[in-house]
Amino acid sequence: MPFIADALSRVKPSPTVAVSTQARELKAAGVDVIGLGAGEPDFDTPDNIKAAAIDAIQRGETKYTAPDGIPELKDAICAKFLRENALKYAPSQVMVSTGGKQVLFNALLATLNPDDEVIIPAPYWVSYPDMVRLCGGEPVIVEAPIEAGFKITPAQLEAAITPNTKWFIFNSPSNPTGAGYSRAELKALTDVLLRHPHVWIMTDDMYEHIAYAPFEFCTPAQVEPMLYDRTLTVNGVSKAYAMTGWRIGYAAGPEALIKAMTKVQGQSTTNPSSISQWAAVEALNGPQDYIPTSRIAFQRRRDLVVGLLNEISGMECPTPEGAFYVYPSIKGLIGKVTPTGTTITNDEVFATELLQSQGVAVVFGAAFGLSPNFRISYATSDELLTEACARIARFCEGLT
Repeated sequence: MPFIADALSRVKPSPTVAVSTQARELKAAGVDVIGLGAGEPDFDTPDNIKAAAIDAIQRGETKYTAPDGIPELKDAICAKFLRENALKYAPSQVMVSTGGKQVLFNALLATLNPDDEVIIPAPYWVSYPDMVRLCGGEPVIVEAPIEAGFKITPAQLEAAITPNTKWFIFNSPSNPTGAGYSRAELKALTDVLLRHPHVWIMTDDMYEHIAYAPFEFCTPAQVEPMLYDRTLTVNGVSKAYAMTGWRIGYAAGPEALIKAMTKVQGQSTTNPSSISQWAAVEALNGPQDYIPTSRIAFQRRRDLVVGLLNEISGMECPTPEGAFYVYPSIKGLIGKVTPTGTTITNDEVFATELLQSQGVAVVFGAAFGLSPNFRISYATSDELLTEACARIARFCEGLT
């Protein structure tokens, strides 16, 4: 359509949102569907956080706030970074947004010029490349295959850097693979970045608290303090505290960058929800018992799903270090044929046929930049996961 901006032609709708929407529509139509596409905890928000939101409403905390967040939340974020990551930030170095996605978008829109490049390891969260394109930049995709544990090497990072590189986006534990970089692995990457002072680091730490022993989470500015002045450390309350719908993400970084990002937000959404901000204050400052309890449940589910999928002939499912996703390979199933005569030519066909024949909704790997794989979110009950894996096994056994 002629009145639609040319920039929009460079981006695609979110595949993960599309899968979740399709699953909901099929369920509403009476189809027995198990949706494993949504990237959100199935647990309820902890009661103390909900109570803090109710209290904020009753106190009348329902007005506009400063675009970059209420002082109480910014103080809580500073305390969190110091307490958990040994990173010292002043409130002027912090901003709050409507979810982590808006933080990332603000940063890219505030910094990217035409021809600027952004290095993105693949598999990647589906929105990274499209946000870069929408903001006028060029994504540079670096593939991290299953044989490498879905992690890029220092040599790959070095080779991807050019004079036009503006950002390196780093996500650990990863969506969609759950892969986590050890301190030594991350230090090897930061050593490369030290040699290229024009490259900034955008680290998406959203799954920090969903990490399974013996893996220990660490973040780039923590591992290499010399990168502190060119690192934007992004986090949020969505995954750690089961607050996806509350829409609160935050970031800390150099003050000039935070001011530029706040300027962008001031002309878009202005401030995040005042009520959600007060809930986030309680999430960060209040009791933290929910985190280890939910982590135990997620680890149990991870082990359940990995074990069941690896019993399927033609499928390989690595054990993730964190997050609540698995990213199995279906390399051994490519070329096989369904009972209805459809050839499994790629992971999108696999996901489509699986949904139609067995009612299991997953996200195909091409959406995340690496095939032939698919993503399962195991943020649902053990019973549903067991049934879903049984259906996947039944589907694969029916291929010839």
